[in-house]
Amino acid sequence: MSPNKRHISKRYYLIPASFLLLLITGIIYFRLETRIATPAVPTGIDLHPGRMDHGGQFFSTTHGWFRKSRSGLFELYVQGSGFNRGISHGVLTREQMEFQEEAFLAGLRKMIPDESYLRFLKYVVKWFDRDIDEYIPEEYLQEIYGISLSASLRFDFIAPNYERILNYHAAHDIGHAMQNMNLVGCTSLVLWDENSEDSTLLIGRNFDFYVGDAFSERKIVCFIQPDSGYNHMLITWAGMIGVVSGMNEQGLTVTINAAKSDIPFSAKTPISLIAREILQYASNIQEANKIASSRKSFVSETFLIGSANDACAAIIEKTPDKTILFRPSSHLIICTNHFQSDELKNDELNLENIRNSASAYRYERVSELLQRQKTWNVHQMAQLLRDQLGKNDSSIGMGNEKAINQLIAHHSVIFMPEHRLVWVSAGPFQVGEYICYDLNRIFSNFANLSENMEISEYDLTIEPDTFLTSNDFRKYQRFRQMSEEIRKTISAEEKTMINKQLESQYIQLNPEFYLTYDLLGDYHMMQKEFLPAMHHYQLAMKKEIPTVWEKDKINGKLEKCIKKTVR
Repeated sequence: MSPNKRHISKRYYLIPASFLLLLITGIIYFRLETRIATPAVPTGIDLHPGRMDHGGQFFSTTHGWFRKSRSGLFELYVQGSGFNRGISHGVLTREQMEFQEEAFLAGLRKMIPDESYLRFLKYVVKWFDRDIDEYIPEEYLQEIYGISLSASLRFDFIAPNYERILNYHAAHDIGHAMQNMNLVGCTSLVLWDENSEDSTLLIGRNFDFYVGDAFSERKIVCFIQPDSGYNHMLITWAGMIGVVSGMNEQGLTVTINAAKSDIPFSAKTPISLIAREILQYASNIQEANKIASSRKSFVSETFLIGSANDACAAIIEKTPDKTILFRPSSHLIICTNHFQSDELKNDELNLENIRNSASAYRYERVSELLQRQKTWNVHQMAQLLRDQLGKNDSSIGMGNEKAINQLIAHHSVIFMPEHRLVWVSAGPFQVGEYICYDLNRIFSNFANLSENMEISEYDLTIEPDTFLTSNDFRKYQRFRQMSEEIRKTISAEEKTMINKQLESQYIQLNPEFYLTYDLLGDYHMMQKEFLPAMHHYQLAMKKEIPTVWEKDKINGKLEKCIKKTVR
């Protein structure tokens, strides 16, 4: 072989070898940089305590118990240090945790059906969250680690148990990172003094977090007796220690509402864990604000704080750069998904959010309803939280994001902080019963709640909405079923024909909802039937469309149909 040929041959092998070396180096660096160390376990901690099965879906362990109530809600009690609470939480709810994780992943796959993109996102999230443990209090790292010891190994293809459960606590925040995915669009409000029937604080909120029906089937009302801080309760799901809705023994409440954010580039403290720290360690609004100000978040959020000790409420508006305490001039607060303080209300992102999202519309609808009567009680609050109409009582379709009740809520909750009473929706959504818990009785009686006994206040239950037994509810269930069938037909590009009769039946199930016509337009577009597609898109454009983004998307499809039909 000539010298020139040997030189070319060496270069031929050198290029892939160099690339392979670079790839291996990159993988090693990625794994080293994204490895999250587990918390150090002090001596004397039993990481694998036994669990006693008492029958009747009641389990207990050294530091807690878990049961299913007659309402269908699950109830969990844990106490002690971060490790002990987490270990007990995990041991007691391990089956629920596996179910919850399966439901979450199924919902995620439904939203993002491309498996290769999901695998890509897994590595993006892993890199994004590589330093997340540096921003979380050690106590909560210990609690999450304790839970992770009971997590299913079925999902370790995503990440090791501890790393995976830790990252789930930032799922709400990562939704912002992934181009502000609309997973959460909540509504909350608080009334006091002349606006509430007994002049005390009355707080209501819908937590409209949706990743599939199964995810909200096994919600947990969790009672925590920590070895430091205040006793507190929260509405959650197995494996989750963060707070989205909760109240402590001081009568301090926390609920969170997402706000518009820039896309962040690295993790800080997850919002739900900031809310948890407030609930565990704050007794009034100033203490809550001090805790919120001490933590760095990587997305924007609103914390609605009700305080029995202050006999009033306030909003903490938080961005990655600022923390603002907003106190209204009147004795009521409405909170949707935009900022209201002088410092942040004119922020460019906030103004964009008000223009483009359903947040301002829901705010105005709540305000409209509040003006219809002078004082409010807990039953009237439940009625408001169940409202499905648009402004001026217009029909905007069942399931519309512009409605206060979007028929997707993971839970709805009502607080009366001065009375230490809380009502939690048992489901479905907020149209079923609201179950009442007296925190005065529960927090003073932890030691005696070791038997399988009902702990809710049955006589204070709020009855289900009449919608639950109505023909409209049956129509909505059928509408959702048919919508899913149409989506599957579209995504599979099947040539299954939807005849005129079936199409008419589908429209009659939810005739005022824009999505009814949008989906039919998509179906006809897929079939290359551009005239009927155009007709349905035109009908959709006449309905109340929640966001500018969705309206522009439908209009784009309409214009495409018009071009196809004039050729």
